[in-house]
Amino acid sequence: MPAPHTRRTFLAASAAAVAAPAIITSKRTDAQDVVGSGEFQFRCQHHWPQLPDKYHWQITHNVTMDPDNRLYVIHEGDAQKSDHPSIFVFDEEGRFVKAFGQQFQGGGHGLDIRVEDGTPFLYVSGYQHLKTIAKLTLDGEVVWQKYAPMKSDRYADGEASDPKKVWGRDRFMPTNFAFLPDGDFLLADGYGAYCIHHYDADGNWKGHFGGAGKGEGTFNLPHGIWVDDRDGIESRIVVADRANHTLQLFDMDHRYKQTIDGFGLPANVDTHGDLMLVPELVARVSLLDLNYKPVATLGDDRERILADKKRSVRADESRWLDGKFIHPHDACFDLDGNIHVAEWVATGRVTKLTRV
Repeated sequence: MPAPHTRRTFLAASAAAVAAPAIITSKRTDAQDVVGSGEFQFRCQHHWPQLPDKYHWQITHNVTMDPDNRLYVIHEGDAQKSDHPSIFVFDEEGRFVKAFGQQFQGGGHGLDIRVEDGTPFLYVSGYQHLKTIAKLTLDGEVVWQKYAPMKSDRYADGEASDPKKVWGRDRFMPTNFAFLPDGDFLLADGYGAYCIHHYDADGNWKGHFGGAGKGEGTFNLPHGIWVDDRDGIESRIVVADRANHTLQLFDMDHRYKQTIDGFGLPANVDTHGDLMLVPELVARVSLLDLNYKPVATLGDDRERILADKKRSVRADESRWLDGKFIHPHDACFDLDGNIHVAEWVATGRVTKLTRV
């Protein structure tokens, strides 16, 4: 989650986002726990996946789906519990399948899957003291692991060879991945240098763009990233510029094109069919059309969460409301167009939104 100074200013920096308009607001029926309206209705199931008793939920960070429609969840985890896995896998019914990733405890963050020559691989980022990215098999075996790209000249001495839990714009704090059609990938250094790194398929650094700023090609916490290749539009890179409350669009050569505003700390991006999914840390999930216009907002509880100046709600499950979100940190579509949402709350929460 955010750097310490960002955590202190979370509510104040987000207040302006409350007034942002949305076309369809979330609502719930007592009978069916349905949120949304019209053609965008979803049955809301909080705490959908179930862990066995030997494991426990921690701060949930990211979610992704494999080609068998199995859900992968990564926790930030507790660095003092190094024997507890940070990555959990669940089947289509929410039943536990397996767990691994103890090495990401205390800093687990980004999680995504890419299929390469018919074989799916898991890409993982670790922040805090970890400061690393890795490519794993779906059973958790390490294919490669990389640290701060020192060739970029963006990082302090020793950031790759001796990483420590130190924050700053000269530190490597990777958050999320986006995959390019030629096999390369992009990595958002969301909590560190505020730039986007470009790597080849083997994890070798090739270049970067962006940096700290107020927008139009620079960022204030570029937390999420995605390649938007939906049918009917020209492919472009989408960056969730979180603390600027915007999405920034770039062409495939990294040139800035457009800013889409009206969000409340957008955290990441996913697409399915014509829809774009944007989880927002300010208590809602938005669906956008091909023109980046909102067609639905789900689980909106911004007014109540922003009024919680001490952010005590995230640590008190008795105050969590059915059909409402607290702090969506990541979300993804499954193969059927249903949505899985991971929230930045003290005891973790993963919600399934099943299309009605």
